[in-house]
Amino acid sequence: MSHSLANRFSDKVAVVTGAASGIGEATAKRFIAEGASVILSDQDDKALHNLAASLPKDRAIPCIVDQSRADQAAHSIETAIHHFGRLDILVNNAGTTTMGTVLDSSIEDWHRVAAVNIDGALFSAKAALPHLIKTKGCIVNTASVSGLGADWNTTLYNISKGAIVNMTRALAVAHGPDGVRINAICPSVTHTGMTEDLLTQDDYKATLLAATPLRQIGQPEHMAAGILFLASTDAAFITGVNLPIDGGITASNGQPPFKA
Repeated sequence: MSHSLANRFSDKVAVVTGAASGIGEATAKRFIAEGASVILSDQDDKALHNLAASLPKDRAIPCIVDQSRADQAAHSIETAIHHFGRLDILVNNAGTTTMGTVLDSSIEDWHRVAAVNIDGALFSAKAALPHLIKTKGCIVNTASVSGLGADWNTTLYNISKGAIVNMTRALAVAHGPDGVRINAICPSVTHTGMTEDLLTQDDYKATLLAATPLRQIGQPEHMAAGILFLASTDAAFITGVNLPIDGGITASNGQPPFKA
């Protein structure tokens, strides 16, 4: 890490949901490395405490939260205020998915996906905003390229991430006058525990690489870099943006290559 980034978030306090693994873990680690204090929010008790044990204990506080439950969604925010007296950054990263079309999926499937992906983000934002208005802070949501365009066979996830895309815009419009910026990253398929089985399928991996102009699989560190940019002063005049971090996937119109 360059010297200029080493203390980019010194004296800042961030809440990262879904922090125990994948994009959330990479984001939390990078915030810590750049000087922030972080509330590590997740429902995976063991993984969360293992992560916290690897980080400075005075700047990394684990917080066991089930984002699908409305009565718990504000707990991470309350923990930040209790420990550090302020909040500057909320990263709404917790998420889940299910495979299939709407006909394959149950009402219970939808309630679970919507509760984590939509309700958790909205209720965390609602709890955070009064504190972010005081600090002129920001929110960075983890949306998805699946919220910008549809995938085959993940209908409920697509619907939920489409909601996050427009939630980002709506909150940005509503709270820009308060001095709060709200943006989102839109990852393509990223190599995390959630996608491990998918990416071990050689045919799927080959198809994904062929559809990605940079011919790489997205890594959690790629997404963390985008989140920290949007949370930084370098993005001081950016709000309401849904930033694809996808190796160029959304640069394509989706048609297969023409034959020469």
